[in-house]
Amino acid sequence: MTAAERATPEGQYHYQVIRRAIAAIDAGGPGLSLDEIARAVQMSPAHFQRLFSAWVGVSPKRYQQYLALDHARGLLADNFTTLETADAVGLSGAGRLHDLFLRWEAMSPGEYARGGDGLTIRWGWFDSPFDLALVMATDRGICGLAFAAETGAEATMTDMISRWPRAGFVEDPLALRDEVDAAFAGRGEARLHMIGAPFQIKVWEALISIPTGHVTTYSEIAGAIGRPKAARAVGTAVGRNPVSWLIPCHRALRKSGGLGGYHWGLPVKRALLAWEAARAEADAGAEPRSRAQAVPRREPA
Repeated sequence: MTAAERATPEGQYHYQVIRRAIAAIDAGGPGLSLDEIARAVQMSPAHFQRLFSAWVGVSPKRYQQYLALDHARGLLADNFTTLETADAVGLSGAGRLHDLFLRWEAMSPGEYARGGDGLTIRWGWFDSPFDLALVMATDRGICGLAFAAETGAEATMTDMISRWPRAGFVEDPLALRDEVDAAFAGRGEARLHMIGAPFQIKVWEALISIPTGHVTTYSEIAGAIGRPKAARAVGTAVGRNPVSWLIPCHRALRKSGGLGGYHWGLPVKRALLAWEAARAEADAGAEPRSRAQAVPRREPA
């Protein structure tokens, strides 16, 4: 049995049901009733309602709206976020995701150019609300988080290892457990180790500043980092984000309201946005809890 097969299956089961519900709504149209969605996933309406509530952690009001193909367009119209201009690439910072405090440290350009040489990266497979997740971390924090539901465990592992070809990789899920639990529970503290080029890190920091339940566009990010004509390059950097969920690349959309791309599969992106929208509605009236908090920056050497 592989490490991926040993991961707890509850989140995988929940995600696969949500995945089938998304397919049913795509096939049946936005007018599909809760009873019809439940029938499509071979559940009673009450059972599907309980499962959705268990998956998202709240009892949502509009299942179809969250899962519909045009949900992203509605988010862009109602929950669009403008981003503050970032003047410099920071090598450290802090922010929030839900009730999770994030602290990050970026690798210097010189370290990045060495392709992970001298780094030890510990990894493990974990259950998550979005199916099987591969998490990787250095001594300085989580450097990789990938979802394997659409791509498969083997391809996901190959993809992540190829990003740091000279690093040493050690399977050690116990060493990662506390921060992984905090990351998916949305409580406590997690450290991130951003391993990327300076332009990529600037884009990833901009992503962290998008509040939970909100979205922005690739062109908005480009303007915020001082590169207003670089929307295409921003899209590439968003796609190369190695720490999904914690660096919320799923919140970046096209100006048209189209989903754009998602490295781990568009069904995962739709599930992520649906999960956050349902939580945000339940928390309506509370203060936003995921906007990044400014900290002193220093220029990379």
